[in-house]
Amino acid sequence: MLLFLTVVLAAVIFEYSNGFHDAANAIATVVSTKVLTPRQAIAMAAFFNLTGALLGGAVASTVGKGLVDTEVVTMGTVLSAVLAGFIWNIVTWFFGLPSSSSHALIGGLCGAAVATAKGNWSVLQWNTGLWPKVVVPMITSPVAGFILGGLVMFLLFVLLHKLTPFFIHQFFGKAQIVSAAWMAHSHGTNDAQKTMGIITLALFTGTKAGRFDHLPAWLEFLRTPVFAMPLWVKVLCAATMAVGTAAGGWRIIRTLGHRVVKLQPVHGFAAETSAALIIQVASIYGIPLSTTHVISTSIMGVGAVKRFSGMRWTVVERIVWAWIFTLPATGLIGYLFARLAG
Repeated sequence: MLLFLTVVLAAVIFEYSNGFHDAANAIATVVSTKVLTPRQAIAMAAFFNLTGALLGGAVASTVGKGLVDTEVVTMGTVLSAVLAGFIWNIVTWFFGLPSSSSHALIGGLCGAAVATAKGNWSVLQWNTGLWPKVVVPMITSPVAGFILGGLVMFLLFVLLHKLTPFFIHQFFGKAQIVSAAWMAHSHGTNDAQKTMGIITLALFTGTKAGRFDHLPAWLEFLRTPVFAMPLWVKVLCAATMAVGTAAGGWRIIRTLGHRVVKLQPVHGFAAETSAALIIQVASIYGIPLSTTHVISTSIMGVGAVKRFSGMRWTVVERIVWAWIFTLPATGLIGYLFARLAG
């Protein structure tokens, strides 16, 4: 029981770090364009992260039972996965790099599962889970974000070229609040679900191992004989992510909102709308996207259409390298933790 409580505590801490690490996903553009103050933007993002996190469950199911063989998973496996994701979040946050919390958690889970299975790589559900729902979207979603962001920005240029800059600025100053809220809601429907899946996996694993057989009546809600996400797990993760978002992630906000390209409200609207659409579709199909990758490349696509030479490609290069190393690095960390626990 103590190990399970440790897993839940670690998962909650990870979800909190996910909130402040990924706060920039929803609000970097709306802050950089000065449509909202940082305090207003964070409050809005926290609320809509909460609404998004309470809806759906397809992504949680994918993470909890669609990536590794649940038969080999132990409490130590889950704890190792969460610790690996948390460590990567903190390291990349410290350096102001908008890396993927989602891929950090998935990498940690895969590495820990392989270690628990004594090096048996067949525990990874490659063909049905990892390849179609993690690896392929990891490549295609940033490309889609860049293309759609650029396309939306180009269409807006065509449609708005006869209007005055003052009208465009005023109109999209208001419209960007809506797009930022949608982006925050989409982030909640995808990112918060991953930790829900991890906690549900811990409940399922504990029940299967008989750890909850002798619980008092008031703790019967912990028993999870089939993989089904309890309401209390949804509420806990949603609230934790909202609190984490409220804490803010100023290092990453500066990177995305100021260092990649200088944005105006119309550019922020294009980037947020493009990213939110992609993330929402992915959530429906249970694909655990990196919301960080999508919004970052949407901003890049918008910036490239605005002025290709205005892009700060050295910053972009640092971000891309962080993306490339996330899965292998967290996989190794998760593997080492699980070996130590074993």
